[in-house]
Amino acid sequence: MNKFDLKNVDLWYNDFQALKDITMEIEPNRITAFIGPSGCGKSTLLRCLNRMNDTIEGCRITGTLLEDGVSLYDIDDVTQLRKRVGMVFQRPNPFPMNVFDNIAFGPRAHGVKSKTELGEIVERSLHGAAMWDEVKDKLRKNALSLSSGLQQQLCIARALAISPEVLLMDEPTSALDPISTARIEDLILELKSKYTVVIVTHNMQQATRISDKTAFFLLGEIVEFGETDQMFSFPQDKRTEDYITGRFG
Repeated sequence: MNKFDLKNVDLWYNDFQALKDITMEIEPNRITAFIGPSGCGKSTLLRCLNRMNDTIEGCRITGTLLEDGVSLYDIDDVTQLRKRVGMVFQRPNPFPMNVFDNIAFGPRAHGVKSKTELGEIVERSLHGAAMWDEVKDKLRKNALSLSSGLQQQLCIARALAISPEVLLMDEPTSALDPISTARIEDLILELKSKYTVVIVTHNMQQATRISDKTAFFLLGEIVEFGETDQMFSFPQDKRTEDYITGRFG
């Protein structure tokens, strides 16, 4: 079964149609990349997958969006949906508190009280984000004192702490230097054995390095969607070819 099935999805912000007739399948334990120029609908679609667009006034969605065969809009408890479908944003956004409390925040919100259990979750999440060795002696330091690369890894660890099934990543390395970017990319490749990853990226080289499948968006539509190697080697649509060869975008 696919992790997500989308069929004929349209989305409007008031009178502006941001997504047009989106149909795609997102497979479990694979990395799916969304590419395309700014304003083409990539992040809008990403936010549909955990219903973050619910918070935007004037947003209206039609079509079919299924998670594990269940309609996303038949789910009454959006908090539980967002527990299963975690999100990492473009810029690192640690909470202004220490490293330990950043990671423990989500589990505490979901009812975990035991100090021992919280400690185990924090350590496991930091290992999962490949940063335990860097911060194991800094758990009581303010997270804002970490480098931007470690802050972004911390945000990934924070997402892992509530045991999601999916990680949505909205340009997670665009604010990072090349060394930190490489670390995050290596981490994402490791994570797909346990999680389904959907990543929005402006960096086409990044898409080729880490994704299994790629969707190319243009003006709210999916122009092409398929295996990454195939798309970048033999694009089926002239607009895809023009974009990935740098003729526009």
